[in-house]
Amino acid sequence: MSDVQSLDALIEALRRLPGVGIKSAQRMAFHLLQRDQAGALQLARALDSAVNSVHHCERCHTFTEGAICSICDDAGRDGARLCVVEAPADLAAMERTGAYQGYYYVLMGRLSPLDGVGPKEIGMKQLLERACDGMVQEVILATSFTAEGEATAHAVSEALKSRGILVTRLARGVPIGSELEYVDLGTIAHALVDRR
Repeated sequence: MSDVQSLDALIEALRRLPGVGIKSAQRMAFHLLQRDQAGALQLARALDSAVNSVHHCERCHTFTEGAICSICDDAGRDGARLCVVEAPADLAAMERTGAYQGYYYVLMGRLSPLDGVGPKEIGMKQLLERACDGMVQEVILATSFTAEGEATAHAVSEALKSRGILVTRLARGVPIGSELEYVDLGTIAHALVDRR
């Protein structure tokens, strides 16, 4: 490292980003300080603003600046359908298809006992309350087709089936082992239409 503590702190902060190692963090820090100080200040302001104003929607847990996100606030959506996704990026991917008009529940993760992520950490209790509100007729499981995503889908499915709610899963058109946010829109749309 260097003898400039603020530079070291910036590099360490950048390393918190997924997929960013020491070399990438150094390149980003040096670029911002050498070539794009205005961009660095803009980034700092945007990050500060987001951290202080973005929180979870009270109904679906996606990111929002209000108490309720714009999707949950839209009375024109299909209240009989609830799509369960792992992350806000997955919700955004589903929305971009234009094939789904119901509501969402964002788990903010997936079951991973080895990492200490259990039903409580993904909001299983809140999901069950939302799904059993009397309006929801079908819960669509749109978790990733990874081992953890499948385990999460199975746990949610078992908990809801015992309550008499129809539970469907995205069709296998989505490649196994993929992250939903990286799947092309056509595949997501077909998987949603052909769900089982």
